[in-house]
Amino acid sequence: MTKIGKIIYYLFYAVIFLIAVGVIFPLLPIPGNYQLLTVLSGSMEPKIKTGSVVAVKPADDYKIGDIINFGKNEKLKTATTHRIHDIRIEKGNPVYITKGDANNAPDTKEVSPEEINGKVILSVPFAGYAVNAAQKPLGFMIIIVIPAVIIIGDEIKKIGKEIKGMREKKKEKKENGEKEERRSESEGKQK
Repeated sequence: MTKIGKIIYYLFYAVIFLIAVGVIFPLLPIPGNYQLLTVLSGSMEPKIKTGSVVAVKPADDYKIGDIINFGKNEKLKTATTHRIHDIRIEKGNPVYITKGDANNAPDTKEVSPEEINGKVILSVPFAGYAVNAAQKPLGFMIIIVIPAVIIIGDEIKKIGKEIKGMREKKKEKKENGEKEERRSESEGKQK
């Protein structure tokens, strides 16, 4: 394999590994664990592009300007990622008014602290397309199964080469032993 081919090979596996870790780690039951969510609309552009993956982590407090994710993330309804536009206090508790950066007006629904999933700590543009694809059967095959088959095939080739090398050494050792035996016999006859 050429040097460029090896670089591409290892980069491909590094990306697959990062996607797998990114998809699996948020599922672990760790208190205060971050979540990876896909942004499906352009309401936060240009800061967060459509198709980006955002890492969201719960925080103790939120302030104006923070980008937060709120609402339930279910099959039929996705959580929203918007910036805190304003905060007002109602009965001693904060109520957050949010707004998408690309939207003209603040959201009509106010957000209570219980509805907030967390603050956006990282945004990776366009990675959401890969994550969404990985969650579908065909995408899962492309991202997980096919690389696994390639890795297994590569390992089988390495094992085959190792076995072939061992056989050659054994054959060479046997031939050297036979040569040594013949030499010993010819030296014995000469005496």
